Amino acid sequence: MEFAEVATPIGTFRVVYEGRKVQVVDLLERGHDQKGVPEGAEQRKPPYPKGSPPSQLSEYFRGVRAEFDVDIDGLTSSEFDRAVWRELSRVPAGETVTYGELARRAGHKGSARAVGGAMHRNPLPIVIPCHRVVGETGDLTGFGLGLWRKRWLLDREGAWPLKSKSSDGPRRGGQRTLDGRQSAPK
Repeated sequence: MEFAEVATPIGTFRVVYEGRKVQVVDLLERGHDQKGVPEGAEQRKPPYPKGSPPSQLSEYFRGVRAEFDVDIDGLTSSEFDRAVWRELSRVPAGETVTYGELARRAGHKGSARAVGGAMHRNPLPIVIPCHRVVGETGDLTGFGLGLWRKRWLLDREGAWPLKSKSSDGPRRGGQRTLDGRQSAPK
């Protein structure tokens, strides 16, 4: 078992892995829950071996990689969570999905709130791209690492600003974005 601390533009992430199997991705920032490092795990420093999970995470943040080619290890969650994460992993970089649509794709139509819970329990943010899940009206909602990071990640992937559901543009009272919620500078 190994771990690495990967510096990124949005914070330092700890990756716990064995070979290609990723166990944990933690944001190392005060105030964020962390799962810790298994006893006996060895710290890997850069440069990381090509294709290793920390190398892939670093490539993602440098814009060299859009998707991850890793195995997900040790997901000891409910079948519901695993089904939601499997479907979410199919949403490519540059696209978003609503909580309700993700619930439908996972075979649990009408369970949008429960999908939000699955996003909260995601042990591998970025790798299992919970930042690609948005509210029904296009709101940026519910990202445990902070909405500013969600916006940064979507921008990096080319999915920000969010596209309207209609070719005519946002409908009145429909899509709202973070820009619309921020007050003008004084």
